[in-house]
Amino acid sequence: MGGGLVTLFLCGDVMLGRGVDQILPHPGDPALREEYVRDARAYVELAEAANGPVPRPVDFSWPWGDALQVLDEAAPAARVVNLETSVTRHDTFAPGRHIHYRMNPANLPCLAAARPDVCALANNHVLDFGHRGLEETLDALAGVGLRTAGAGRNADAARRPAIVSVEGDRRVLVLSFGMTSSGVPQHWAATGERGGVHFVARASEAAATGTARRVRQVKRPGDVVVASVHWGSNWGYLVSRDQVAFAHALIDSGVDVVHGHSSHHPRPLEAYRGKLILYGCGDFIDDYEGITGYEQYRDDLRPMYLVSVEPDTGRLADVRITPLQARQMRLRHASHEDTRWLRALLDRIGRGFRPSADSDPEGTFVLRPS
Repeated sequence: MGGGLVTLFLCGDVMLGRGVDQILPHPGDPALREEYVRDARAYVELAEAANGPVPRPVDFSWPWGDALQVLDEAAPAARVVNLETSVTRHDTFAPGRHIHYRMNPANLPCLAAARPDVCALANNHVLDFGHRGLEETLDALAGVGLRTAGAGRNADAARRPAIVSVEGDRRVLVLSFGMTSSGVPQHWAATGERGGVHFVARASEAAATGTARRVRQVKRPGDVVVASVHWGSNWGYLVSRDQVAFAHALIDSGVDVVHGHSSHHPRPLEAYRGKLILYGCGDFIDDYEGITGYEQYRDDLRPMYLVSVEPDTGRLADVRITPLQARQMRLRHASHEDTRWLRALLDRIGRGFRPSADSDPEGTFVLRPS
């Protein structure tokens, strides 16, 4: 952080369960109940068939790869990730789910390697092993000193923003909520007496009004407010009118950055009234390498977003994007050719930005509001 700006690290889904969990030092039970795959190690084999052998066990930092150096050099004021997995040894698979993600709590040093300040939990996998799995997830994350938002033991806890103190007595506030459109079941919603996620049924005016009320209750002058939203389908660049209207309403309510995720590839960015909306950040860490069917979207490319805002106004200064690529279940710098591909894509689908600046030697390029 410098020049009075507050810089945030934002990324897409971080899924450290299933195949990723299997290559770490303390792999959990690999059993799955998917239609075609019954052993999580099969996802490691798919990655190896695509890009070569994966050593086992790997160091806890392995899945993050080159992202850690980028983070250390950027030194963002706050690091926010969507943790899309339960952290549990519990073995009761939630019914009605086709896919279940879990990581062994003993592998939490892998998550801690990136030093996240906030783990957003309002997504469609945090209760894959039921309420006991959620309770163990909350206990495990708290046990290693990681803040969470978007899930809790009751509705008040799930809706409560995570607060990160930053330089100059300023704060970053992170609210997290998940929507039906991303596959979050309504019965996962936290209530007054039952744990669950901060659930929003749809991108409606009423939901935006409720968020605005919570923002007004907690926001102080100089605070930067991030709304971390799990919404939308997995594939495609189309953003629905309801999502656009909802994102605009969040900004109008006092939110400074909308951090959208769920899609497996980047979706449009928008500079609205001088503030940033990320409609979909794409994946970041997962075990999808080697799975075929949507190659045109290049879901192997994993962008890192470093977002710099003016704390007194919340206005966006710039977005620095470093393209990484998943290979051998590790993030590596993308090639110059792949960087140009991603830059051209975001120039084409972005709204309210000037054409991106040239890339630096590490492939990072810059988007600035027009």
